[in-house]
Amino acid sequence: MLPKLTRLEKIIGTLNVKSLESKCVLVLGVGGVGGYVVESLVRSGIGKIIIVDFDTVDITNINRQIIALDSTIGMKKVDVLENRIKDINSNCIVIKNDKFIDNNNFLDLFNEKIDFFVDACDTVNVKKMVIKTCIDKNIPFISSMGTGNKLDPSKLEITDIRKTVNDPLARILRKYVKDEKINKKVLVCSSSELPIKTGDRTPGSCAFVPSSAGLLITSYIIRYFISDNK
Repeated sequence: MLPKLTRLEKIIGTLNVKSLESKCVLVLGVGGVGGYVVESLVRSGIGKIIIVDFDTVDITNINRQIIALDSTIGMKKVDVLENRIKDINSNCIVIKNDKFIDNNNFLDLFNEKIDFFVDACDTVNVKKMVIKTCIDKNIPFISSMGTGNKLDPSKLEITDIRKTVNDPLARILRKYVKDEKINKKVLVCSSSELPIKTGDRTPGSCAFVPSSAGLLITSYIIRYFISDNK
């Protein structure tokens, strides 16, 4: 076990810490939410991370994305994040995918064995594919809903899509789940806070809601994994 994880070992036990080294998590979208998911998963000892993002770091990302710095502007997000992962835990296996994900290549994401799938992307159609495919393949997953135009991280929760409120993105996916007659639980991270009206189609953002969503997702994943050992 890594000496870096001794503090985690105190609260979840040696066997659980070791078990996390064998887990693989795919994170689709490594921006405001996904970047913090990856960061906290690696700091928790997850042994293999698949990071998927087509984007480069932009100056407007600096207010909320853990990989966004003056020194990383213009760099590919997956490259920046890989360097950060290796600086935290050089033993972590990192698989990068910097392709734009659509209908043509979506199933390629499942070429590796995945123990948990985190959807933190912005594309509605891809989110729909994540729900359907993960359910079909029996892969546990959480889909991040909207964190833009919101200021209160205490309103975030992991819940079934059918129980979400005040989340425009979740509303679209609730309809999809209903129309497709999906009966299984569809876990999402969603905020019940009413979005702030800005009059602009580009959502506003802050440092503390997306990051809190990412940490909440990781908390669920780690607790899910260690529950297997009870």
